Amino acid sequence: MTALSWDGSAPPSGRTETTRTVDAGPLALRVTAVGGDTAPAVTVTAPGGPGVLLVEAATDAPGARLRIEWQLPCTGATGYWTPHANTRWLPPSWATPREASLPKGAPVGSLVGPGDAALCTFAVGELVRPVTIGEGAVEETGRYSWWVEQDGPRLALRLDLSGRHFADTVRESAAWWATLAPVRPVPDAAFEPVFCTWYALHLAMTSADVERLAELAAPLGFRTLIVDDGWQTDERTRSYATTGDWRPAPRDFPDFAGHVRRIRALGLTYLLWYALPFVGDRSAAAQRLAGHTLAHLPPLETFLLDPRSPTVRAHQVERLAAAVERHGVDGLKIDFIDAFAHRPAPGTAPGAALDTATPEADCVTVAEGVQRLLAALDARLRAARPDVLVEHRQDYQGPGLWPYATMVRATDCPHGAVENRVRTADLRLTAGPLAVHADPLTWHPQESPEQIAVLLQSVLFATAQVSVDLTAQSAGQLTALAFWLSVMKEHRTLLQRGELRPHRPELAYPVIEARNGAELAFGRYAPLPLRARGEWELLLVANADQDTLVRIGFDRAPGTVDLLVQDCRGGTVARAQTPVGGTELSVRVPTGGLLTLRR
Repeated sequence: MTALSWDGSAPPSGRTETTRTVDAGPLALRVTAVGGDTAPAVTVTAPGGPGVLLVEAATDAPGARLRIEWQLPCTGATGYWTPHANTRWLPPSWATPREASLPKGAPVGSLVGPGDAALCTFAVGELVRPVTIGEGAVEETGRYSWWVEQDGPRLALRLDLSGRHFADTVRESAAWWATLAPVRPVPDAAFEPVFCTWYALHLAMTSADVERLAELAAPLGFRTLIVDDGWQTDERTRSYATTGDWRPAPRDFPDFAGHVRRIRALGLTYLLWYALPFVGDRSAAAQRLAGHTLAHLPPLETFLLDPRSPTVRAHQVERLAAAVERHGVDGLKIDFIDAFAHRPAPGTAPGAALDTATPEADCVTVAEGVQRLLAALDARLRAARPDVLVEHRQDYQGPGLWPYATMVRATDCPHGAVENRVRTADLRLTAGPLAVHADPLTWHPQESPEQIAVLLQSVLFATAQVSVDLTAQSAGQLTALAFWLSVMKEHRTLLQRGELRPHRPELAYPVIEARNGAELAFGRYAPLPLRARGEWELLLVANADQDTLVRIGFDRAPGTVDLLVQDCRGGTVARAQTPVGGTELSVRVPTGGLLTLRR
């Protein structure tokens, strides 16, 4: 039969299907085998406590796709959270579905209601294969509708209807993913602050330029250097036409191994940039790998390689591993993995071939090819350096990538404090064991120390990256930078590894809270009161707003506290032992400043 979906439209696939309706407590779920002639097998369990359901569907019909649909009344909804955008609008049910797979995105979302409560958070138990996701408000019924669809034979869906804070439910969904595959420990070095060359130099770099910036960065508290795009080419335009050969530019980096040794002697670990999927039009590798590509990308002057090809994988692994094995770098910044999710031509099966197909493909989907490529590279890198550091970037942050990275960075948002704040907070909820990094902070040479502090406060709960010309900074600018890097270092466990609760996603997180035992920290980005719930011994408030009157409410009177107010450069504004006999405290904290309370 051909069924209609609950909003009266044709099913997403438009194919023959068999459907089973399942009673799952507060929900009625429809589970469909698209293209199958028998109803799928379905089990529903409650492994995560009240309000948490695990739905598992299976089909033995060859070539069938499994789909699960469910709906809720769209009452009280304030926003819709997904890991790939900072827009928290409620999309209509007819909006274009999104696809999540190993190269791009993550199969998770949350409908958020008053008080940041999750009305429904879902996650799909898939690490590699593409998952198609439809989600949105149904105009005709006022309900919110979801469907997820994937090639058989199995599909697992976790639903959280517990009504808890949405961040807790999303984070627990990521913890569920961690049970589906081994998770490697991440070295502490992945959480150290980074100086990146990109915004400071772009492609106009030489080894002398990089070393001069590194000499200034190390005393400020940076512990990692990322040498970005430009090391492999003498060109200065933003073209990817020379990518793919991956050899140091002989004019600009004549002694690359010696250059790396000099940087590492400063106490900095060294990461090198690579655009993994690209082989440029003017590279020698383009001729060798002709016929092993997915598409040509004319605006970027590059071909997109097909990772299903063993020839491609062998070439890329050999070239990228050379950085560690021959040049002595500590790790790689691997860019553009999400380009492997290049949209196929109309009518192409989801997740399969794209514009072209290599004749030697040894797996069906591009996602599987990406996994094989990353696994082979990971094995080679760890054989040479077991503690290798590897940076990935939003929008490739799904759980299938966790074994092959140590950190994941917010996507490019130069000068965007709000964007950086939202993106790093989102990543913190879904990145599992990985260190979450900010997109490199950059600013105008005449920016005030206060606003530089605000930029750093915007990424307080992530690993800071910075990319400015340090030779052009004033003493005040450098002092503000060094102070906030020292705060992030002193409280790293609380800020980067504590339990994170970003509040009000529909308002771009005007308050972010982190807790680690008896330690509590707030980032305050709007003139809002703060609520310090529960017991605490240390309380930090970073005030990034122009309103300097910080108001804090407590569950009970904290008694006498040691109070310290510092300005954006770390200078003492106020220090006192202050009795707090009530459940509220108001303190003046300068913009870009820090309030510290100790009991």
